[in-house]
Formats: sequence, structure tokens, C-alpha cells
Amino acid sequence: MSDAATPRFSDPFFAGARACIPVVISVAAYGVVWGVLARGAGVSLLEVIMMSGLVFAGSAQFVALDLWTTTPATLPIGPLILAALIINLRYLLLTATLRPLFRPGQQVKGALTMFIVSDETWAITLGAMAKGRGTAAFLLGGGVLAYTTWLATAVIGHTLGSAIDDPRSYGLDFAFTATFLVLLLGMWKGKGDVIPWLVAALAAIVTAKMIPGSWYILIGGMVGSLAGAIADKVRHVD
Repeated sequence: MSDAATPRFSDPFFAGARACIPVVISVAAYGVVWGVLARGAGVSLLEVIMMSGLVFAGSAQFVALDLWTTTPATLPIGPLILAALIINLRYLLLTATLRPLFRPGQQVKGALTMFIVSDETWAITLGAMAKGRGTAAFLLGGGVLAYTTWLATAVIGHTLGSAIDDPRSYGLDFAFTATFLVLLLGMWKGKGDVIPWLVAALAAIVTAKMIPGSWYILIGGMVGSLAGAIADKVRHVD
């Protein structure tokens, strides 16, 4: 068989990267905003590089800024880890749908590739799979582009942050709120979510009034999740 007839790794890799270019533009804007806000929160450039490079989870990183303290002794490590875990639990389901891309025995390759999966690259790869064009290389191509873009723009945002004395004057402080509004819209499944969401909001408000710090985020999320589980069980019993 000739080389021309043999699909090369680079072909689907670059196809995946090209397919993700439209969404990567939004990733870039998102990264710049996060970098600017990170600088305002007292996160150093090295910490920005390490967090973006090792975590690569925009929503979790925005939450981290709300919990961040510039003094290591007061940094809430536990809440930071729990918040990131709760927010990113959805990836257990998202990445499970990509399992068919990997042959038996490729667990290590699959795990490493899943690290650079984002909501955007997952959706595009899933669409390609439905058309018979989705491959591990396709997923990797889009993931690498999104990852490098996020890391680079976070650094750019942090650098630009030195020229912005007050991010609030540019409306950048609303980015944190906007992040959760977008996440909530994506999680909305119907009227059955109303009660759990109200319970979560009430728990968060009460906690914020009674307990100092950012524990209201975790407690609201956990109480809301418990309420959702109970409501779901009641619906199935009925």
C-alpha cells in the first residue's frame, strides 16, 4: 500500500485543530480575562503558568480566584480542591463518550489525551465521531490547540493586567459571574432543577452570612447536589 493511501497521524491531528479554530477564539478571550483578573487577585506570573498548565480548567480556575489569598498560610487548599472537583465532575461523563476512540490496551494514551479535553473540543470531536471522522488524533489536535491558546492568553492577560489599575472599570470583574451564568445555562435540564437550585442558592446565602470566607460556594453546591439527588429519587419512586 502506498504512503498516499495510508492515513497519517498528522492528517486527522491538523483536521481537529482546524475544526476547533472558531471555538478557540472564545477560549483566547476567556484566557486573557482570566489572566487580568488573576493578576488583580495577587496571583504571580509563575503561578498563572503552573495553574493554567497543570489544571487547564477555566471554570475551576475562575473559582480559584474567588478563593485565592496572597498569603500561603491562609490559602484554603481544601476548599480549592473540593471546588475544582465538584465543578469538573461533569468530565467523568464527557470523557466516557470518547472511550470508543481508543483501542483496548490504550488506557495510558487515553488518560493522557483526556487531560486536554475541554467542553469545546469534546463537542466538536463528538460531532466528528457522528460523521465517522472522529479519531484520537482529531481529539488531540483540537485539544493541543485549545491548551496552548489558553496557556498563552492567560500569560498575555497577566502581562496586560499591569496596565489595568481597576479591572472593574472595564467590567472584567463580571467575568466570574458570567462564567457561572453560562455554566448554569448548560446544566439546566428542566423544571426538575428548580428546587435543587433554589436550595443551593439559599444554603449559599445563609452560609455566606454565618461563616467567613468562601465556604458558601462548597456548602451551597453540596446541599444543592443532595437536594437534587433526593428530588430525583422521589420522581423515580412516583
